[in-house]
Amino acid sequence: MKEFIFGILEMLADLGYAGIAIGLMIEIIPSEIVLGYGGYLISLGRIEMFGAVVAGVIGGTFAQLFLYWLGYFGGRPILEKYGKYLLIKRKHLDMSEEWFEKYGTGVIFSARFIPVVRHAISIPAGIAKMPVWKFTLYTVAAIIPWTILFLFLGIQLGSNWMHIKEYAQPFVIPIVIIFILIIAVYLFAKSSRKSKTI
Repeated sequence: MKEFIFGILEMLADLGYAGIAIGLMIEIIPSEIVLGYGGYLISLGRIEMFGAVVAGVIGGTFAQLFLYWLGYFGGRPILEKYGKYLLIKRKHLDMSEEWFEKYGTGVIFSARFIPVVRHAISIPAGIAKMPVWKFTLYTVAAIIPWTILFLFLGIQLGSNWMHIKEYAQPFVIPIVIIFILIIAVYLFAKSSRKSKTI
C-alpha cells in the first residue's frame, strides 16, 4: 500500500503545484498525506510554500464543490448508490445530514476539522441547496489553515512525511476540541435566544 501511495505521489510531484491540486481533487489519498508530501517537497526546494498553499486550497475546494454539486443535483439516492466509490458510507451521510440539520450552515466551516464528518458535510449542504457562494466561502476559510498546518508539518518531518497522521495528532486534537466547544456555545446561544422569544 505504501508503494502504491508513494508511486502516485511521485507522479503528482512531477506536475508540481498542479499535482498537489489534482491529488486533493481526486482524493484517492487522504488530504493529510498529499499535503504532508507537499511539505516534504517544499523542504527539498522543489516547490515554494505560497504556491503549495494556493494549490492546496484550490484542490481542496474543488473536491468539496464536487460533493456539493452531487448533493445538489443527485440528492441522497445517487450518493447511496455511488458514494462507496468516493469512500463515503451511508453512516457518513447520516451523520453529516444530522450535523447540518442541527447546527446549520456554519457547520460547513467547523466540521472540516472533525474526523468522519468533514469528508461528507458538503453533501447535505448541496441537498439543502445552500447558496454556493456561502458554501465556498466557509469551505475556503476552513481549508486555508488546514492546508498551511499540514504543509508546515510536512516540512518539519522531511523524509519522514509518511508519519504525518501520527505527528499531527497533538495539533489536530486541540483544534477538534476547540471547534466542538464553539459549536456547543453556538447551540447554547441559539437555544437561549429561542427561549427569550417564546
